[in-house]
Amino acid sequence: MRWILLGIVLGLLLLYPSLLTAVAAAVAALLSKPVVVAFGVGVVARPAIAHRMQRWAR
Repeated sequence: MRWILLGIVLGLLLLYPSLLTAVAAAVAALLSKPVVVAFGVGVVARPAIAHRMQRWAR
């Protein structure tokens, strides 16, 4: 699913090069907010942490 969405975004950028500035501005706006960055890091790290805790509890 993630790869399909990435392919769609890349396809749109190839069709409409002016979208690159809009996408870059949106990414910069999201990365400028520490709460959003912390949430993203937590979402990415959660499966690894849950797996370790499950293994640790045995």
